[in-house]
Parts: sequence; C-alpha cells; structure tokens
Amino acid sequence: MNYEVIVIGGGHAGIEACLVSARMGAKTLLITILAEQIGASSCNPAIGGLAKGHLVKELDAMGGEMGLATDATGLQFRVLNQSKGPAVRGSRAQIDMDRYRIYMRDIILNTPNLDTKQEIATALIIEDGEVKGVETQLGNIYKAPKVIIASGTFLNGIIHIGDKQQQAGRQGEFASIELAEYLKGLGLEIGRLKTGTCARLKGDSIDFSVMEPQGGNEKAIPFSFRTNKESFNPTQLPCYVTYTNETTHEIIESNFYRAPLFSGQIEGMGPRYCPSIEDKINRFRDRPRHQIFVEPQTLEANEFYINGMSTSLPTDVQLDMLRSVKGLEKAEIVRYGYAIEYDFIQPTELKHTLETKKIKGLYCAGQINGTTGYEEAAAQGMMAGINATLSIQNKEPFILGREEAYIGVLIDDLVTKGTKEPYRMFTSRSEYRLLLREDNADIRLYKYGEKFGLLDSEYLAKVKAKEADIKEAIEYLKSNFVTPTKEFISFLESIGEEKINDKIKLIDLLARASITKEKLLSIVPSFEKYSDEVIEQIIIEAKYSRYIQKQQAQVDKMREMLQVKIPKGFDFAKVSGLSNEIVEKLTKINPPTLFNASEISGVTPASLEILHIYIKMAQKAK
Repeated sequence: MNYEVIVIGGGHAGIEACLVSARMGAKTLLITILAEQIGASSCNPAIGGLAKGHLVKELDAMGGEMGLATDATGLQFRVLNQSKGPAVRGSRAQIDMDRYRIYMRDIILNTPNLDTKQEIATALIIEDGEVKGVETQLGNIYKAPKVIIASGTFLNGIIHIGDKQQQAGRQGEFASIELAEYLKGLGLEIGRLKTGTCARLKGDSIDFSVMEPQGGNEKAIPFSFRTNKESFNPTQLPCYVTYTNETTHEIIESNFYRAPLFSGQIEGMGPRYCPSIEDKINRFRDRPRHQIFVEPQTLEANEFYINGMSTSLPTDVQLDMLRSVKGLEKAEIVRYGYAIEYDFIQPTELKHTLETKKIKGLYCAGQINGTTGYEEAAAQGMMAGINATLSIQNKEPFILGREEAYIGVLIDDLVTKGTKEPYRMFTSRSEYRLLLREDNADIRLYKYGEKFGLLDSEYLAKVKAKEADIKEAIEYLKSNFVTPTKEFISFLESIGEEKINDKIKLIDLLARASITKEKLLSIVPSFEKYSDEVIEQIIIEAKYSRYIQKQQAQVDKMREMLQVKIPKGFDFAKVSGLSNEIVEKLTKINPPTLFNASEISGVTPASLEILHIYIKMAQKAK
C-alpha cells in the first residue's frame, strides 16, 4: 500500500504526528503494536506541570489534540505556582488514564486520511539515502516518502524488577527488537537511557483518613483554549499526600545490593530530575522523609498511582517499603514498579525539523530523541508531523524559534546540545519566559494553526477578537495619563491605592502589584466591555510592561543578529571562547550567516553572541 506519511508508534508523540499529517491532507498510516494501547499512560496519570503545561498549551494553540483530550478525561485540574508570577505558573491535570486512551484511539480511528495497522515495524526501506517505506513482522510492506519513528521506550526495551529481566516496551507488551537492530546498522549514533515507574495500589487497601487531601482549583481551568470555560465543570477527585520515614529508608537502604540501579544490571542513564526512590535515598541520606502523592488513575478511583516511589527493587522489597508508609500499612499491589532501559538516537543526528541528517525523509519524535514526558513527546510529534507533510507539499519547513515557544526551546536544545540523560522541560530553560507564558500561548501561536488548516473558523474569530481587544486596551493605557489632582488622589485612597506625585501613564499606574480586576475597572470603567480573559491579559501586560519591553528588545536584537553574514575566509580558530568541537564544525561547514551557524548541533546562543562580537571586530578592523 502507498501512503505519504507513516508513523511508527501510537504513544503521545505518534498520536500528534499522525493526526496533524492527516489533518493537513497527507495520506497517513499509523503502525502500532497494540491498537487498544494507543495513548496509554505508561507512567503517571497526569498531563502538564511546570513548563510541561506550556508545551500542552502551545500544542493546543496550533491545533494539537492533547489539551482537548485532557479536558475530556481530566479528574483534577490545578495551576501550580499560582502564588508566583504568570511566567512560571504551570497547569496540571490528573487524567482518567483509561478514558484518555479510549478518547485518543477513537479520534485516530475516526480521522479522515488516517489508517491504523496493529503490526510491528521491523525495518525501513531505504534507497540512495532516502526512506521509501516500512516493513513489518507480518511481511507487509507499506510505501511512503516520509516515515516518523515515535517508538517511545520500545526500542530494545528491557524491564528490570530486582534481578528479573524481560524484553518489553512496556509491562506486558512486546519490545521492538528488529527495528532497533536495523537502526543501529544505519550508522546513527545510538545510546541507552533508563526510566521507571512506581507500583499501583488497590484503592480499598489504602487508608486515606491519615493522609493530607490535595484538591484541584475551586474553579477548574481547562487546558484547551478551545474548551468553553464557562460550561467547563469536570468531576474533581482529590489526590493525597503522605511521606516516607526512617523505617522506609532503612528497608530500601538495606536492599541496595538487590537494586538493579546499583548492582550494575542497569547501564542506561536515568532522569536526574525524577529519580527512583532508591536513588533518592542514596543521594539524599540526610533527609528524614520524602513526599509521596497518592493519585487516582480512573474516575472509579479503584487503583492509585504512588507518585514519588518509582522503583525497580524486588517485589518483596516493594511491598515492605510501601507498607512502612503512613496510610499504606495494608497496601495491596496491583502492578509492581519497574525500570525500563531502551535505545535512543542522539538528537544531534537531527535537523531542527526533526528529520535525520543522514537519511532523507526519516523523522524521529519523542523518547527516541532522548526526552522524557508525555508533553515533550507530543510537542515533537506535532512538529515532526507538520514538517513531514510540508516536505511532501514542497513547502518551507516549520521551525519555531526559542523566542517563539517552549517547543522551540525544546527542539533547539535537543538538536544543538544533544543529551546524556532523559531531557525534560523546565521554565528555567527558556531565556524569554516572560514572553512565553501559558496564558498567551493562543495569541502567540494561533497563526500557525491557521496557516496549516488545523483550527476552525469559529475559534479563529474568537482568538483574533481577543488579540485585537488586548492590543486596543494596551495602546489606550500607553497613550493616556492620570494627574495628581485632589479628586484623583482621593479616588486612589478610596480603592486602597497609594497616591501619585506626578503625571504618569495609565499603564504605569496599573503596573502596581496591588492592582486587581476590580480596581482596574474602577480606574478605567470603559474596560468593562472586555471579557475576563482579556482583562487578565491586560493586567499581566501592564504589570510586566517594562520587563516585557526589555525582553522583546532582546528578541529583536537576536533576530537581527542571526541575519549577520559571516565574512568569507573568517578564521573561527581565532575566536576565543569557542570550544574546539564548535570551531571544528564551523570550519568544516563554513555557514554563510549566524542563522546558519545556529542550526549546527552544539552551537549555543552564547556561542553565537561571541561569534557576533568577533565578526563586528573584524569588520571594524578593515
């Protein structure tokens, strides 16, 4: 059979990749090992979190599916860091992992231009350095000029529970062995990583009465900009907080010799920012306890995920350590925790489009690129799907800049720096985080969803109206002033605001931290015509106006800098501050502009700044 795009893998990356390519008009095939496991949550039953929520909002702003699926199946919605500034807040939702999976499977099976086959991809068909299709374990051959591998943890996957090992991509599912070996033969740089998950407990074996309940926000805020906020009222279930103790730590430490992590059984590097419980006890011996979140996995709440106790310890140790925790004394394990090792492709093998440099038409997305997390995977899947389809349509590739989106930061970090451990997104990774907030992702990125035909006209009309209202309001605040008349000073006192001493712009008055929606509307009554969403944006823009202006100036400077031409015959070896590796790559490739230099793996923004200075010095010396 002939297709235009083939996606291998039905996880979070594969879902967004196949949906976007099909929706953009490409005849698409999804090959997945088990059709009923499309969209399965291999680890925690949650979407979003700090910086991860940004990725989901950005996906949604361009027409991705993850935000809508989360709203349809969410069990609890919270905004993390709500007491802090909007740039570092992060939306997070507990999901019904069963309903989420069914939602995604149904969407895929009902999407035009998209076929699904339950098979195992075993090899690629490559001719003259260009991909032509995929072969499966059934001997079927599917032809396509574009292939996206979104294999998750399935490439040569090995599960570890104590000294027991089994080949699997996820507990109870086949690993992808033949494809992994085939990829090694292509000359791609391949390494091993490790991740893990925790035990799941039977709900009625847990004593929640001695734990701290943790609810969602009183008014649930949906993930998707396309979900109606007013009618959004999901059933919200509580999570619970408990803690490990000295007994827990003693049980774990006394069994270090049986831990695959320490015995040498596991070779792959694990996620530093999400360590297993045995790794935490080993690294932080001075801590008397560690926080544990007990999270429902479904609406029926009959099985709970023990977040914070990821482990690959033997089954008897898992039971003992869990039963030492307050509230889990009678815990019954439904599914044991495990570690999983798998192959990944060093992401420096990829272009910013996520196409491999060595094989034309072959793209990679998700954990195969060294990332961890559903959200990071989905973001890559969407970008790979868009770029594969654009390539078929002979259109320019789609690359988001670091100044445009967290997705741009994610991909730029991967393809320029590579990774030695599972990469996860943090707000601190973005140098422009004041501009790249969750709350403005729709306005930042809707134009791309519109360009690729991924957003409907009704929604586009709403977001464009919102954008116009915000722009109108900010312009008004910047061009209108208030003066320290007796009447105005008296008015400020009446609303609990300090007086002003000089004539100032309205936007500077509204920059005060104490300004609320009510105060804003009393100061500028004409703004009552705006929606709550617009008012929220006006307040944020006003409070951060000066900082946003500074950051925008940095972005403009960077964009201008990237257009700078590198003089012919420029000697990169004479640039102090560049590593030998970067000098070697620049000398070999000899990029014509700083933008071209920025697309070379290993060349960081800091390296570009140094290059820019030396180019200016060379020009002045002439």
